[in-house]
Amino acid sequence: MKVVIGLGNPGPRYAGTRHNLGFMVIDSLAGRLGVQVSDKRHQCLLGQGFLAGEKIMLAKPQTYMNRSGQAVWEILNYYHDRIDDFIVVHDDLDLEFGRIRFRSGGSTAGHKGLLSIAGLINSTDFRRLKVGIGRPPGLVPVESYVLSEFSPAEKKTLPAIIAACAEGLETWAREGIAKAMNDFNGLVFQEKEGTGN
Repeated sequence: MKVVIGLGNPGPRYAGTRHNLGFMVIDSLAGRLGVQVSDKRHQCLLGQGFLAGEKIMLAKPQTYMNRSGQAVWEILNYYHDRIDDFIVVHDDLDLEFGRIRFRSGGSTAGHKGLLSIAGLINSTDFRRLKVGIGRPPGLVPVESYVLSEFSPAEKKTLPAIIAACAEGLETWAREGIAKAMNDFNGLVFQEKEGTGN
């Protein structure tokens, strides 16, 4: 079984914020697979389906971002003998908006969700899909920036980015992290300007 874990904060207050990109990607992938992510277990909302004949689980931790590791640890502990691989989807400040990047492991770069996961599973050696949000402008604090909504121009581009993430996750599940990195790490989505006509 493959497991895709999207990071975010629960509740309508955070639904459209930059920090909830992981949840947005999970919702997109769930729609593509015809999966309902609504089963409340392991401090998550979970859904299960099939991709290329293999079971896949989608998870949205409900612990808030800085305690994401608690939910991830519960999933990995409960299903450990059935999990072939898992990947964490998260927003990334060091990646410009319009870029996505698959990684096979690496540092947490200060991301509170990743820090929580790495601390509880005692490893940074896990797959990630990083979705770029860029650095905050001017003197805007990082904490405020990640909990703010996207700009109007960003909102026009966001559906294409999220769709590419979902497609990339299907590639990862079918063909592995190297193939996903090769096919998707070079993509760039430009912000769309204009009035929306």
